[in-house]
Amino acid sequence: MLELGLTNARRSKFVIYTVSLNPAWDYVMCVDDFKMGMTNRTNAQSLIPGGKGINVSAVLKELGHESIALGFTAGFIGKALEREVELCGIKTDFIHLKKGMTRINIKLKTETETEINGIGPKIDQNAVDMLFAKLDTLSQGDILVLAGSIPSGIPDNVYSEILKRLDGRGIMFTVDAQKELLLSVLKYGPFLTKPNIHELREIFGDDVKTDEDIITAAKELQQMGAQNVLVSMAKDGAILLDEYGRIHRISAAKGRVINSVGAGDSMVAGFLAGYLKHKNYDDALKLATAAGGAAAFSNGLAKRELIDEILKTL
Repeated sequence: MLELGLTNARRSKFVIYTVSLNPAWDYVMCVDDFKMGMTNRTNAQSLIPGGKGINVSAVLKELGHESIALGFTAGFIGKALEREVELCGIKTDFIHLKKGMTRINIKLKTETETEINGIGPKIDQNAVDMLFAKLDTLSQGDILVLAGSIPSGIPDNVYSEILKRLDGRGIMFTVDAQKELLLSVLKYGPFLTKPNIHELREIFGDDVKTDEDIITAAKELQQMGAQNVLVSMAKDGAILLDEYGRIHRISAAKGRVINSVGAGDSMVAGFLAGYLKHKNYDDALKLATAAGGAAAFSNGLAKRELIDEILKTL
């Protein structure tokens, strides 16, 4: 467990923080020829610590970047999740709640993918205030990744409140969230927003279909305050509208898709790692695409070896 609040004198460089407000254990079960109402047996299974922020931290670790995972955990399941995340080499500073239980999500992989997501613990205002206190220690040059939905008990405007508290400190915000959650933070100028095509249509309507439609929608998000807008489109690749108004288009990585869980989070991690290397948006988009593809082609999150293989083909 890492204690935050290092003074500037003790810090030699920026720090990346990820926030998972509602982390979970993802129990992935692979079943051939699944039959409803019958006893089915798995042919493969895995238990993976999940949460969009944790996923970003894990892929950043694969790409050589340390980060600190923040969020809430509860019960013995939460403690086990914290231990597992730390065993993966990720630094953590979770707030452990006194009541409730960290959720377990079931990911059933058979002819089609089915997910059953558990309900997380209720989070009271005192716990939210503790998170705010940790985030108040961030300083200029730090990177903050906010990703995922808002759990029970937390105000719907929590992302907006976090960015409002930290506004003006020179922190690079990355926000991966849906509709109102995303729109509410744009006025604070997040460095990166990463809607997928479905989330973009939730905001602007189902008539967003062509590249031109997507670019027009991305420009609207930019006019609202977003600096860089990365739109992921699964098999159709991705479009990036960067802070200078330049449009970057890339095709999807080539491979057999066997998993959709964590692909978007892997893209976020890849984009940040790529940008930090050379401050170049072409590089950032390529690494984001390679990382997203590596997750989609694996039973789990993106791994460095496969990311590097895919990167050579882009």
